[in-house]
Amino acid sequence: MKKNKILIGILFSFLVVAAFLKNWKHEQDPKNSSGRSEVIFWHFWGGEDRDVVDDVARRFNASQTKYFVRPVAMPGNNLQAKLFLAVAGGDPPDIVNQDDPILADWGQRGVIQPLVDIAPAAEVTEIERWILDSARRLSTYQDKMYGLCNGLDIRALYYNKTVLEQHRLQPPRTISDLDEIANTLAPFQSTEKKQSYGYIPDSRRLWAWGYAFGGDFYDASSQRVVVDSPPIRGALQWMASYARRYGSDNLAAFRQGDQSLPGKTFPLLPLDDQEMSGRYSVIMDGQWRVRNLAAFTRNRQARGVATPEFGVCPLPIPETGSPRQNAGWVNGNFFVFPKGAKNSEGAWEFAKFWIGFTDPSQAAKTCSQGGWIPVSQTVTQDPQFQTYLDENPLFRTFIELSESPNQFPIPSVPGAAFFRRTIERAAFQAFDDPKANIDKILKDAEQQIQTHLNRNDNLRDGGRVDP
Repeated sequence: MKKNKILIGILFSFLVVAAFLKNWKHEQDPKNSSGRSEVIFWHFWGGEDRDVVDDVARRFNASQTKYFVRPVAMPGNNLQAKLFLAVAGGDPPDIVNQDDPILADWGQRGVIQPLVDIAPAAEVTEIERWILDSARRLSTYQDKMYGLCNGLDIRALYYNKTVLEQHRLQPPRTISDLDEIANTLAPFQSTEKKQSYGYIPDSRRLWAWGYAFGGDFYDASSQRVVVDSPPIRGALQWMASYARRYGSDNLAAFRQGDQSLPGKTFPLLPLDDQEMSGRYSVIMDGQWRVRNLAAFTRNRQARGVATPEFGVCPLPIPETGSPRQNAGWVNGNFFVFPKGAKNSEGAWEFAKFWIGFTDPSQAAKTCSQGGWIPVSQTVTQDPQFQTYLDENPLFRTFIELSESPNQFPIPSVPGAAFFRRTIERAAFQAFDDPKANIDKILKDAEQQIQTHLNRNDNLRDGGRVDP
């Protein structure tokens, strides 16, 4: 009976996806009366970001007379199934935007094409040189570019400068500095229930701290997982020490309270006009929060309410070992080009336009509109984007970090999604159980991931690679 239900569910999902693929073109605005060659672009953006995406397409369409880009907003769920069916059916979109670690899986399955198959080799080589190291790493699988990064996501530490100064604390440069902030604002040994914390590590961010501590999760030269290493072990031991100091149950309950905040409220921000601090005084997050801080400050100032001052700094590093300066975990958005697409040439021209390779000022406009990190210093240096940075000075830290050679993505291997889930599950386990053996947790995680990657290698000839 259970097997029948599963088969029925699969059949239903297939029919839903098939119906979507049959009808999705009719849902778009058919304004292409120019007879130009149409480029179908699937993306996941919504809300304000979708307006930015539509504007990029409008500007590209107005910049030339050969191609016409039609953006299609796709829901995140089942996008992979829709794309795979479209490729199998011989009618895929020409270009797709993604932000999940799928590049190696899709490349290995033959669902997407390496850039050299759709663009002049010399031009691909020039773009490899033109984009940042972090963007190139996000775009590459087995030393080939299978994607083209069009926007970076960088993590840093936001801090409430007003609160730190009240306690004569400086923005953290080392792990000891960060511990001092946490202990000063919410003493480790206190048994009182806390309404706010100075800082609490997030178990999902072992990726960022592992790189900052000097670790590598994967050795591409030997194709071996290297999770169980002194730097990553040190990072997880330090992170999990907060659960031992404060109590894992207390932290779990407090984290749960974050989820009850209204909307997408940034927990660094005070909710009450009478307060100058939020649930945290220091927190790790991405560049998109700069927009939240700016809106918060404008709102308070317009109402004449006292406003705290905020700052951003790179991840602090330990005083021992071989840590990396300006290091962390990078992810972002990238274009992929499906196999069998009818207009890969036009899709390539659109991708170059978006990232600013053909005209940096156009990408500077896009990144300024969306609050996005450019993938090339050429775009960052454009006067239009420099004006944006002058108006949003906290964003400069993220630009500097994006240009660091020490920003690394989740390893680009078939099975990257499993790799990510296993690391985050291991870190959560260390947080959840103060008595957990961290050495064993990391050894087990390394073995599980390596076994999974080896199995994918064995299945590769048949084209069956598990995500």
